[in-house]
Amino acid sequence: MAAQKINEAHEHIAKAEKCLKTSLTKWKPDYDSAASEYSKAAVCFKNAKQYEQAKDAYLKEAEYQTENKTAIEQAGMMMKEQKKMPEAIQYIEKACMMYMENGTPDTAAMALDRAGKLIEPLNLEKAVDLYQKAAGVFENEDRLRQAVEMLGKASRLLVRLRRLDEAAVAVQKEKNMYKEFENFPMCYKKTTAQVLIHLHRGDFVAADKCVRESYSLPGYSGSEDCVAMETLLQGYDEQDEDQVYRVCNSPLLKYMDNDVRAVWSLAVLYSQLPPQAKRVTAASMISSCMRRSGFTSTRNNSPVLVIYRFAGMT
Repeated sequence: MAAQKINEAHEHIAKAEKCLKTSLTKWKPDYDSAASEYSKAAVCFKNAKQYEQAKDAYLKEAEYQTENKTAIEQAGMMMKEQKKMPEAIQYIEKACMMYMENGTPDTAAMALDRAGKLIEPLNLEKAVDLYQKAAGVFENEDRLRQAVEMLGKASRLLVRLRRLDEAAVAVQKEKNMYKEFENFPMCYKKTTAQVLIHLHRGDFVAADKCVRESYSLPGYSGSEDCVAMETLLQGYDEQDEDQVYRVCNSPLLKYMDNDVRAVWSLAVLYSQLPPQAKRVTAASMISSCMRRSGFTSTRNNSPVLVIYRFAGMT
């Protein structure tokens, strides 16, 4: 079967090359027909799992049919099949630029999203860049729901990368977008995300400010989310460990993942440590808090998961 497909592919390439030839009766190459034959050859190579040859055929198609941007993206996907992710992303980004130039920004943004998903397991920094670019394209097109989804993906990875200053800015932008199209429950979640991020940054003032600014959100003041944050911040400020543990066992958090609940204990525990002890890593502190809280499972208890799971950043 594979051999048959490879033979078919070579037949299409021969036809494409014939279309490009000129003669006494044919003065101009037939670029459209050549591109069509290269496209068929690429599909045959792809079906035969000859991905490098398929990539070359897609690039030939793009060369002779310049308005066809999907061929370049497909070339990137062939690199992906060969596990050559950096090269794959280069082709997809090139296709995105051409989508933008061709007046199809939505297609460009969706391609950037796909590229982000491809590279995320290998290169978080690059994935953040791609998601942020996708968010920017969607935002420029006034597609805020899609933009905020991309921002959420970027925020999650920024937390994982410990780039918490940038994560705080990204979450604020998410919150502003949710507020713009009046999804206030998500605004509440983003306020919680902000508080947790700022506390991990060691900035109690910024965490408190986020809650105070959220009082202007319809329904937030006096809500379960608001009361939990106020109680957490009060316990953190007063170094009242019991109060923070009560928050951990409140109805709002009781059925959350263990690692999510543990971070609430982390806040007050960290505030009570002497300055020299605060150099202990966040991971070890969370482990300590979990043991004290009776949480024994260590699976998926990375401190970077603590923030974004509860805060709707997954």
